[in-house]
Amino acid sequence: MSRVQSVMRGLIQVWSDFSAEIDKTPLIDKLLRGKFRLDDYRRLLVNHRQQVIEGSRWIARAGSSICGDYAEQRSLFLQHAVAEHRDYRMLEANFVSVGGELDAIAKAEKNIGTEALHAFMYQRASEPNPFDLLGAMFIIEGLGQKKAGEWGVMIKEQLSLRDEQVSFLLYHSANDEHHMREFETILGSSVLNIPGMERAIVKTARIVARLYRLQLEELESYG
Repeated sequence: MSRVQSVMRGLIQVWSDFSAEIDKTPLIDKLLRGKFRLDDYRRLLVNHRQQVIEGSRWIARAGSSICGDYAEQRSLFLQHAVAEHRDYRMLEANFVSVGGELDAIAKAEKNIGTEALHAFMYQRASEPNPFDLLGAMFIIEGLGQKKAGEWGVMIKEQLSLRDEQVSFLLYHSANDEHHMREFETILGSSVLNIPGMERAIVKTARIVARLYRLQLEELESYG
């Protein structure tokens, strides 16, 4: 088994466990049971904005921590950060379109899970050559590719919304496939030659999966 295959096998197992557990979080469980309400959607949008606005920052930080020996990989990290740094505006537009106030989503406090998730992300992104964050990308971009569209369609149907009112979820369902290809490009490069990197990528994926689940669990304590 190649190094890439070994890492992918570990990541797929983490994803499988994560996917099953995230469906049990209160808000997503409510969505899957057809009990979703407008307040639930607004709460979800607020949480996503906090994640997205910090996400482009930690990706940029990670890119700046990559040494010159991995210049091509560094460029992909930085391009990813640029591509996503304004996505929060879609979330704001969706929020306002369903009765929320712009000031409310822009100034919302991070919940406990979001604080923990991004503290970990920034800490790891500040380390030299933090390619273990590929594990984080696998989980977060995987959510966009595999879950966002499904959630967007269900929210649209349950709340009788228009496509433009769930545009963030629908957009990421289509566009995160491109980011997953970037992930595959970096993973298939020389980064796995770094001692211990195979294990570190899978471990980081496991940590991020747990913290992401925590931030969704903590949504019930906010808003």
